Amino acid sequence: MALSLSSSSSSHFHHFAASSDPNVPPIGSLQLLHPPHVLSSGVNYSRIRGCSVVKPMNAQSKRNDSLVPFVANTLAPEVAERTEIVDYDGLAKDLENASPLEIMDQALGKFGDDIAIAFSGAEDVALIEYARLTGRPFRVFSLDTGRLNSETYQFFDAVEKQYGIHIEYMFPDAVEVQGLVRNKGLFSFYDDGHQECCRVRKVRPLRRALKGLRAWITGQRKDQSPGTRSEVPVVQVDPVFEGLDGGIGSLIKWNPVANVHGKDVWNFLRTMNVPVNSLHSQGYVSIGCEPCTRPVLPGQHEREGRWWWEDSKAKECGLHKGNLKQGDVPQLNGNGNETPSVNDIFISQNLVNLNRTGMENLTRLDNRKEPWLVVLYAPWCQFCQAMEGSYVELADKLAGSGVKVGKFRADGEQKQFAKQELELGSFPTILLFPKHSSKAIKYPSEKRDVESLTAFVNALR
Repeated sequence: MALSLSSSSSSHFHHFAASSDPNVPPIGSLQLLHPPHVLSSGVNYSRIRGCSVVKPMNAQSKRNDSLVPFVANTLAPEVAERTEIVDYDGLAKDLENASPLEIMDQALGKFGDDIAIAFSGAEDVALIEYARLTGRPFRVFSLDTGRLNSETYQFFDAVEKQYGIHIEYMFPDAVEVQGLVRNKGLFSFYDDGHQECCRVRKVRPLRRALKGLRAWITGQRKDQSPGTRSEVPVVQVDPVFEGLDGGIGSLIKWNPVANVHGKDVWNFLRTMNVPVNSLHSQGYVSIGCEPCTRPVLPGQHEREGRWWWEDSKAKECGLHKGNLKQGDVPQLNGNGNETPSVNDIFISQNLVNLNRTGMENLTRLDNRKEPWLVVLYAPWCQFCQAMEGSYVELADKLAGSGVKVGKFRADGEQKQFAKQELELGSFPTILLFPKHSSKAIKYPSEKRDVESLTAFVNALR
């Protein structure tokens, strides 16, 4: 998708060349309506964390027209280019107690046409309303993953009509999506985590969009995810993505509602009579792709409705991966995909935890002293978690009976081995290794209660 122009409902702007408000100078003006927080020292801080060299809004620079059309067709007369060194850590502290409207006004005033609002189709429609209230021109973009709820697409349409804007949609690369689906199916994320699918459908399209900008505005709030967003500042040098000029510090990230509580955002939306996604009335709070989003129950945190089968401590799709502390960053498996770090499951003194060598030895034995029942699992898998109680109870029940019960974590680096040597199809896979046979027998049923598993073992032991 090519990023194009959006503006407030009170007036339409052609390529942001002019404004109908006589109090607002054109984008080509050098006037800084909101002077930035500038360091007084003569030291070059451009390479220090939290600082960034920012060009004036009308300064000409390289722009890749294949990604983002040149929207500012009307340029001011040639002037000597000026640069300013902005301490964004200091600016974040100055704006810590500022209202979302003030923060939004600072962001739009500072970056003009080189900033855009990231709109997900959830309650961050509040950002668009704040932008409208500033009276400044603004742009809105969104990521269409191809897996959104129909209600979300209807909401996009309602927002465009409400504000008289055109949302700038970014789409995933069709070849990449085709390769992922053909190789791993439509729902691979339930088996090996959401990161690979999100990387194809969301992260890479976002990266393309941000390469045409110098700043972006998000709806992140500190209370959305205590595990990953509790320290989100109102403005920062983006720690993950690059902007128009490329390199570290080339993109600024604004989070105007970082310090606002969710209930206050909703009070604002109701007061301003802003359109909202109809999914919210069905129990959805945090809204993403349809297969990865579900309603939450009363008392549950809003992020519990996202990727519910995975670790609750690291629920980021990659768009805001910079929120993850170093110890929380997922590890890469042998296929280059990310595997979340989660607490282990199937914990019992009557369960043997098998490693790769143990599984290889087990598959080579023709004559075992006793049969083995082994579950191939991933601790983040919702189906593995669901059967944990029954499998542990079965292990306790079979203790001393002559049947060994074990577990083998088969995700990450072990997944390819498990697929090739252990018939792993999806998690969990349960195998019985008979006493006098080297060939494992795969449990065929979806019933994973104690009685069904016991019947399977007794029939083949």
